[in-house]
Amino acid sequence: MLIFKQKAIWLLVAFGIFCLDQVSKQWAVAALDYSQPQTFLPFFNFTLLHNYGAAFSFLSDAGGWQRWFFGIVALVVSIFLVIWILRLERHKKLELAGLTLILGGAIGNLYDRISLGYVVDFVDWFYPSANSCLPFFYARLDMQTCHWPAFNIADSAILAGVFLLVIDMFFGKKEEESS
Repeated sequence: MLIFKQKAIWLLVAFGIFCLDQVSKQWAVAALDYSQPQTFLPFFNFTLLHNYGAAFSFLSDAGGWQRWFFGIVALVVSIFLVIWILRLERHKKLELAGLTLILGGAIGNLYDRISLGYVVDFVDWFYPSANSCLPFFYARLDMQTCHWPAFNIADSAILAGVFLLVIDMFFGKKEEESS
């Protein structure tokens, strides 16, 4: 019980990320028409899309089994992350922050996948281009633009969490060795 109390703040932050993600997705569903970009900045739209697959819509047209597969993977990863957070030493704050961000994002997308059968995405970054797009971007020939695959707050939290874990991997050990 003491371990849980010590780590409660991290789990509450993960819950806060989940809530922020769900509120933003509810806003997107209520305010946006499916697949119709709403300009926000010259390089940034809000565009409501449904992702039936994984990152970059991987396996989105696989026939439905992927909903349960990715749901189970996200559930297992989330349980693993909670255990990791509870067992991690309190002074490893950068690692805890990274794991917390990943957990909050994973649960946000898991909730969508279970309740809706897809993940709600709505953030659309792009740049103008008449010729070809950079890797991982896709072309919208009608608009002469290249778009990063749409994403959401949960995806952003996961990416930020991974970034913190990479920083911790390279610089965290130096801190431990010097102390």
